[in-house]
Amino acid sequence: MKRICRTSGNEFEITEADLAFYKKVSPKFNGKVYEVPPPTLCPEERERRRLAWRNERKLYKRTCANCQKQVVGIFAPESLIHLFCYECFWSDTWNPFAYGCDFDFSRSCFEQFFDLFQNVPQLGNGYKSNCENCDFSNYQNDSKNCYQTFGSGFMEDCMYTNWTYYAKSSLDLFRCEHMELGYECLDCRHLYACTDCQDCSHLNNCSWCFDCHNCSDIFGCIGLRHQKYCFLNELFGKEAYYQKVAVAKANPLHFQQQFEHLKQSMSRRATYQINCEDCSGDHLVDCKNVRDSYGVSETEDSRFLTDILGPEKDCYDETRTGLNELCYELVSGGRYYHALFSSWGDGLTDVLYSFNCYFSHDLFGCIGLRNAQYCILNKQYSKEEYEALVPKIIEHMKQTPLNPPLAVGQNACEWGEFFPIELSPFAYNETVAQEYFPMSKEEVLAKGWKWRDETVEIPQVSKVIPANRLPDSIDDIPDDILNWAIECEESGKPFKIQKAELEFYRKMRLPIPHFHPDVRHAHRMVKRNPRKLWERNCDNCGKGIETSYAPERPEKVFCEECYQASVY
Repeated sequence: MKRICRTSGNEFEITEADLAFYKKVSPKFNGKVYEVPPPTLCPEERERRRLAWRNERKLYKRTCANCQKQVVGIFAPESLIHLFCYECFWSDTWNPFAYGCDFDFSRSCFEQFFDLFQNVPQLGNGYKSNCENCDFSNYQNDSKNCYQTFGSGFMEDCMYTNWTYYAKSSLDLFRCEHMELGYECLDCRHLYACTDCQDCSHLNNCSWCFDCHNCSDIFGCIGLRHQKYCFLNELFGKEAYYQKVAVAKANPLHFQQQFEHLKQSMSRRATYQINCEDCSGDHLVDCKNVRDSYGVSETEDSRFLTDILGPEKDCYDETRTGLNELCYELVSGGRYYHALFSSWGDGLTDVLYSFNCYFSHDLFGCIGLRNAQYCILNKQYSKEEYEALVPKIIEHMKQTPLNPPLAVGQNACEWGEFFPIELSPFAYNETVAQEYFPMSKEEVLAKGWKWRDETVEIPQVSKVIPANRLPDSIDDIPDDILNWAIECEESGKPFKIQKAELEFYRKMRLPIPHFHPDVRHAHRMVKRNPRKLWERNCDNCGKGIETSYAPERPEKVFCEECYQASVY
């Protein structure tokens, strides 16, 4: 089945397997199935919509509406959202059922959900669980002593990471797992004392490596396996190797030119898939029958997933979640079973259109509930009342067109659609959507979405120093740098060095960064391939392949068989 996306105007396909999935996850009440309709947005626009409900990196100083304590949270100061600090939110001093209301069949379901959202208190200091001394982090779990870590968990003494798990004493990581003393790495697993690595695993004491695995003491290498003392893919004795490394560190610009030249000359695998069967996408590990997905592990029989921590099964259209089964159109949280069109939660079963709920089942349009069941818009019902009323609401949603009216493609009703971007509590440029689907302020406002102009705050410091005036050697950096603000070379935004951060740079013999943490994050994102597949031919055998390297790119891209034959 071919459809035209109602916002982009692009054609996309809905397969028989897709239709079977939508039927499989459709809710059933009193023996009748209320079928989830096929999507009216293409996969990219569906992901954009979900991501527009997830602010990870923008933090603001706010006041808890309950105890008046100062907190750091993800809702801007001008937001009308009521904020509670972590302790108050999880306490018994308030009752989320107090905000419950009857469903009004004369109004849109989404409008009523938004009204409830405006009233129910939200976590004011970011979404965290079981964390200690992680006040400036968000979407963080089971961590200690972390600063500006986002979408991460099981970490200790880490800073400036995103979507990273099981890390210790590491800085500036993106989508990494099992790291210790790691720095400026992305898409890596099981690294110790490694810097500037990408798409690598099981490395020890390595730097500037790309797609290297099971190696130690290698520097500036690409595509190596089970090697030691290699410099720019050339094998040396131990003493000669360290001499080469010393020269490279003394002349970093010259070395980086050599490394980039080597990188362009080496073959690339079409997509990064490890121990996968019948899969399409990139950065997939231990997956089976996973299609059109990116950054997914331990998952099967699923499609249109991005940044997923498995195990998962029978899931479609999920973003930055994990440990789910029979789920559709979710973003954030995890451990869902048969949850549809929802955002952020934990331990949920048979949930529809809900936000920030925990360890509950049979919810519709609820916000902030814990250990609840058979609730609609935060109002308690009996099982029989719930199962009689939800079908009526679904029928109402089928008759309620989305608002505002759509200019492109077919019309759509509320049922079967995720929450509209217009109702997101965040400005578009505050969310992860801006990272993967960047838009200008004018484009965002023309869509009727929110935009927030950023103001640069100068920290209270003894002096501000341009980054290009910093000493090159960490030995020449005084302790007093903790009282300075560094002016980013690219954005001009000032940033400070934290005490634990300075200790890390000294231990790892690393220079002070010249770029603001947000700019460093953006630089890492640019290094990754787009979350999209193109058709092209293997540059070795000529076989047709799907790859995340666009056809016009200059890299030599091999099919998996040719690539495995080329690495050593």
